Amino acid sequence: MPEQDWVLADYIVIKAMENGVTIMGLTRGRDTKFHHTEKLDKGEVMIAQFTEHTSAIKIRGKAELLTKHGGIRTED
Repeated sequence: MPEQDWVLADYIVIKAMENGVTIMGLTRGRDTKFHHTEKLDKGEVMIAQFTEHTSAIKIRGKAELLTKHGGIRTED
């Protein structure tokens, strides 16, 4: 996919429901690796995007997620 098309890639919204929610971006390619980590405190919101470098996002802690496919909450 050409680089300019990544601007139109899917976004997700992540809202922390407790302090210390960790969001980790994982790379694309043959070997999946962590390439970015963020910490959110209760009430903070992050908007993330899948790109040519990010193929997956891992979330640790209580959070609400909104995607074009619907919403979900992480479990205790």
